[in-house]
Amino acid sequence: MDVKIIDVEPVLVAALEHRGAPALLNDSVQRFIAWRKSSGLSPVSQCETYGVPYNDPNTTPPEEFRFDICGSVKAPAPANNEGVLTKTIPGGRCAMTIHAGSRDRIDESVYALYRDWLPESGEELRDFPVYFHYLNLDHDTPEHRHLTEIYLPLK
Repeated sequence: MDVKIIDVEPVLVAALEHRGAPALLNDSVQRFIAWRKSSGLSPVSQCETYGVPYNDPNTTPPEEFRFDICGSVKAPAPANNEGVLTKTIPGGRCAMTIHAGSRDRIDESVYALYRDWLPESGEELRDFPVYFHYLNLDHDTPEHRHLTEIYLPLK
């Protein structure tokens, strides 16, 4: 696993908060995509796409699972009927690695980061969850070519 420690800038994002079963996450993603298209405020061609999992979908009861679907924005998102909020992904030191391939298997890279890299690194976690920066999107790229940066916030 190739892990780099980098400093990242804060990112202002429009976020749709998914709450509930991981199996329903794609429904929330589709709602966020519809908001992106209708609002024009976070176009895929000009803005970054992020995911912030607050829980491990493999160990969290489905009704307690939380995941934010995010797109970078230049200004706060106005009030809307879709429930899209403005949030900030904090800047600071992060361990970063790249997951290549199916996002259905991203947990393998996340577990390796926590299980293998973190204990050996001497680093301490910051109070923000691991998060994902999607370098390409599902509909544009074959699954085996998906690239996702994984960020682990550090003190």
